[in-house]
Amino acid sequence: MAVGDPPLRWKYLYKVLSKSGPSCDPDWVPGEETIECLESSKILVIGAGGLGCEILKNLALSGFKDIHFLFRHSDIGKPKAEVAAAFVERRVQGVKITPYVGKIQDKDEDYYLQFKMIVCGLDSIEARRWINSTLIGMVDFENPESLKPLIDGGTEGFKGQARVILPTLSSCIECQLDMHAPRPAVPLCTIATIPRQPQHCIEWAHQIAWQEKRKDDSFDSDDMEHIGWVYNNALERAKQFNIFGVTFQMTQGVVKNIIPAIASTNAVIAAATTSEALKIATSCNPYLENYMMYAGEEGVYTYTFEAEKKPDCPVCGNLARKLTVDPNMTLEAFIETLGERPEAQLKKPSMRTEEKTLYQRFPPQLEEQTRPNLKSKLRDLVADGQEIAVSDPAYTIDFRFQLIFS
Repeated sequence: MAVGDPPLRWKYLYKVLSKSGPSCDPDWVPGEETIECLESSKILVIGAGGLGCEILKNLALSGFKDIHFLFRHSDIGKPKAEVAAAFVERRVQGVKITPYVGKIQDKDEDYYLQFKMIVCGLDSIEARRWINSTLIGMVDFENPESLKPLIDGGTEGFKGQARVILPTLSSCIECQLDMHAPRPAVPLCTIATIPRQPQHCIEWAHQIAWQEKRKDDSFDSDDMEHIGWVYNNALERAKQFNIFGVTFQMTQGVVKNIIPAIASTNAVIAAATTSEALKIATSCNPYLENYMMYAGEEGVYTYTFEAEKKPDCPVCGNLARKLTVDPNMTLEAFIETLGERPEAQLKKPSMRTEEKTLYQRFPPQLEEQTRPNLKSKLRDLVADGQEIAVSDPAYTIDFRFQLIFS
């Protein structure tokens, strides 16, 4: 459609994109070329929750015409999941939305290379970390088109954040992992012996019963059969201790660490992420450098700052991250702390040094072979200042840590 005769819906947007201003990129060419760049930008939205669907709607209303929508099978049946794409297409004429059902981990690099940028509205730190490391690993410095900007939005009750990540160039999700502290851990002794709350029963089924009865199966929090198994075992556990309140929805929330969303917060963060996508696609204004925090618990407060790229980031850095540890701690206790440390947050770690494997969860034969090391003290397995490589089935990379004895 000619720029001179835009549809009423985008009339004012086209005016903004057709005139220069003091904050525009100096190389920006306003007008038809910029509008064509916007409309031809192929963009991927990941996540079909309240935030992801709000982002989808905003992008369609902001002039993007080629939007792809990737969400998990477990999202189907929720409000605004698979039907969201068809609904937005009907309401916003000229927009093509292509929905995909599947896990982000099932897509290869060629899939992600086809998009101009990726916008995330995920409810999982694990999924954010995976897409972050994947996009960084894709970058080929001889091919500028391999660098795909990642715009990430997240909400937690009345709080939210939006950030722009240029893989390998700016601070990444892993650099700022400690800003997303894991939920307080419940001691395994409580879970295993005297549960007091329905959440304890769910954690028992997830962490202990699964390892005892299905240790050869890799747990998938997006698999409804796996969630159902945990729910049923948690329910039986709760009955034994006269604990009430275990529900399927609670089971999903505990296993996936889902925090209830608030529609108004989703709207604020979706608006922020969409604005950044528009600016990156058209260069009409400088994009966010690079982190915006929103707090709505008491009044309304926003704060923007540039998060620094960390040299010891295990994904985009080149140094091992230092961890201060008690040398008399057992390897088993150290492994448990990796799930609780804000800078690690690894749920099922295996680890090795250059010389030997300390503990390996899979395959079962190797797990059995390395299991005796769990009771050994760290000082008997590694030296002060030695580096270890830690892997986790949720991620495609190894995490390098340097252990410093306290």
